[in-house]
Amino acid sequence: MIIQTKSDISEAQKDKLIGEINRVGYKITEVKTQKGTYLVGIGTADFDIRRFGHFEGIEDIHIVSDDYKLVSKKWKVDPTAIDLGDGVFIKDGDMAIMAGPCSIESEEQIRVVIDHLKATGIKIMRGGVFKPRSSPYAFRGLGIDGLKLWYELAREAGIKIVTEVMQVSQIEEMYDYVDIYQVGARNTQNFNLLDELGRVDKAVMIKRGISGTIEELLQSAEYVFSGGNEKLVLCERGIRTYERASRNTLDLNAVPILKSKSHLPVVVDPSHGIGIREFVPQMALSAVMSGADGIIYETHQVPEKAYSDGQQTLNFAQSALLADQIRQTFALRKTFPLL
Repeated sequence: MIIQTKSDISEAQKDKLIGEINRVGYKITEVKTQKGTYLVGIGTADFDIRRFGHFEGIEDIHIVSDDYKLVSKKWKVDPTAIDLGDGVFIKDGDMAIMAGPCSIESEEQIRVVIDHLKATGIKIMRGGVFKPRSSPYAFRGLGIDGLKLWYELAREAGIKIVTEVMQVSQIEEMYDYVDIYQVGARNTQNFNLLDELGRVDKAVMIKRGISGTIEELLQSAEYVFSGGNEKLVLCERGIRTYERASRNTLDLNAVPILKSKSHLPVVVDPSHGIGIREFVPQMALSAVMSGADGIIYETHQVPEKAYSDGQQTLNFAQSALLADQIRQTFALRKTFPLL
């Protein structure tokens, strides 16, 4: 059960409401976010919802059977729109394109990528400054100094930044220099990190775990929402299966399923999803047609010289073509009423 309270509800009204809910055997957790206050009730007893509808201070009340209640579409029918400022959105009915290198490598690299994004009309740049690598000897990023430099150059160009946060201690030092915190596949169930991201007033994009289920992804988002942060984006980036012909198995089934279950926007990462440069465009366009609200992919001036993930990274000519094709495909999708 979710009860959305009015902004002017008094403490006495709230206490009376919670007391009555407790009497029917439900435990209440109060959640305060940037957009409202919610009372989330957990219990199994049957009751008539009209029992509470007359209480003062209630904006709305919903029965939600899903374990992930706040991110469920069963109580919030209208899709959530993520406003990054300056007219940049990630939302249903639009197509956000995010592109950039796997790793931020140097000032020169940042500048040439930004020039490419501006030329192709892409408003959000992806990149990593803290890199989780399978090998401890691989390049692991430029750290906070690299992020500060990147932020300065991106702001001058009107470009938004999405980058990965790996641990709780990085959240505060990154706060002034990011537009979207990315939770990578390896951290999707790092619940301490998710709890802390619930306390920040910045967008958070959660990638699906390497072997994670759709429900586990939604539960991860619930952690952040219940901590107070409604600015959430879900990202399908492929899962590990027994198949070895590609880096991962990009689960495009997840896109319509997530959008049917949750009000949060859904983005797809075809670069990690398939891991093979020549097939990234096909998977990106398939993701658009599956109903995604955005595409995030990797691009580099010379992918063969990239510090990481060069095998799945598009060069600038391929990236410019793909960005144009994404927009054309999205325009086509809008002509189909079921999509």
